[in-house]
Amino acid sequence: QLQLVESGGGLVQPGGSLRLSCVTSEFTLEYYAIAWFRQAPGKEREGVLCIYRSGTTVYDISVEGRFTISRDSAKKTVYLQMNSLKPEDTAVYYCTTPRRAYCPHDLGDFKSWGQGTQVTVSS
Repeated sequence: QLQLVESGGGLVQPGGSLRLSCVTSEFTLEYYAIAWFRQAPGKEREGVLCIYRSGTTVYDISVEGRFTISRDSAKKTVYLQMNSLKPEDTAVYYCTTPRRAYCPHDLGDFKSWGQGTQVTVSS
């Protein structure tokens, strides 16, 4: 069974930082790419960043230079480090996998979703 559990969301002021965590299984982390998506109120879910064995893929260029995706195999966890947060980053953040070893261009390949974690950027 696919396991993807997000945590680390919260309320932060503009310019602040948060680190989100996605705990998964050893199998998933070893063989599949993992991505972070987000869904803002009234908007469609969109891809943010994706990581696989040999690199990362940026889905949302608005986060380049501010967000970083990384993985810790020992902890079976994928992280999303978010710096210089803006109010427009407010959303529910989800981690997911395409069940493939690479990050696909077609975001419809992502079909498995956790419960998400709320990130609110506000003063």
